[in-house]
Amino acid sequence: ITVCSMENVDPLGIHTGESIVVAPSQTLTNKEYNMLRTTAINVIRHFGVVGECNIQYALNPNNETYYIIEVNGRLSRSSALASKATGYPLAYVAAKLALGIALPDIKNSVTGVTTA
Repeated sequence: ITVCSMENVDPLGIHTGESIVVAPSQTLTNKEYNMLRTTAINVIRHFGVVGECNIQYALNPNNETYYIIEVNGRLSRSSALASKATGYPLAYVAAKLALGIALPDIKNSVTGVTTA
């Protein structure tokens, strides 16, 4: 599942840790968002990622070409920001998945009613 889409306001070339980030992404078209989301799903399936993963892209909005800059199959600074922006408890869910609990069996720690 895609929990959060974030966008660096600064152009490519600035270290992401020093960049202004907004969530959700503000300039992606629906087509671009779905293209990157589909790529992300293919990447995590290829690598066999279970749990949290973030993927950073460089997208040329003029012709929709993109590059995968980085794949982090772990919790990161981006994870903390995504959790704050969405209210989705990424670290909690990732820990449960690492213990072998299936996603539909994990109670949402925020609502206490729905699943993760």
